[in-house]
Amino acid sequence: MDKLQLISKIITHLEQELKDAIEAATNARDAAVNDESVAETQYDTIAIEAGYLAQGQSKRVDEFETAIKAFHVLKTQKHIVEEIEADTAITLGHLVQLEQDVTKSHWFFIAAFAGGFVTQLEQQNVTVITPKSPIGQALVGKCCDDEVKAQLGLKTLEDFISTVI
Repeated sequence: MDKLQLISKIITHLEQELKDAIEAATNARDAAVNDESVAETQYDTIAIEAGYLAQGQSKRVDEFETAIKAFHVLKTQKHIVEEIEADTAITLGHLVQLEQDVTKSHWFFIAAFAGGFVTQLEQQNVTVITPKSPIGQALVGKCCDDEVKAQLGLKTLEDFISTVI
């Protein structure tokens, strides 16, 4: 599976999210400084609320920019394009398939950002997970054929790592 193509798809997704976040931040900022937002009474908080919203949206913009930069750096990492050895510990940039997911054509991509993003690549479903997620915590540091156990809400996932790319 082409991890560079996967990372490019993630970057494209994040760039669209960034574009939307910039528009939302601009709209919130405009609302905060609009003449119609000026308080008419001491209980009128529209401008204050719009200011908080603008601040939050600006923080989202920063987070998307950081994520995009991180994926560009990840593309330059050696283990993204080279074959890995069987005893290599799972870390950022690895594609992992669990035994139960082989028939479902499902993979997990370990990344610092964009957790929860789902896409298809080469007719395989790929879910981006972070090392902070329950499955990410269970996978990071393990190797191919290791047993994995993770608490997912009320369910416990028990499986084996089938493939690491």
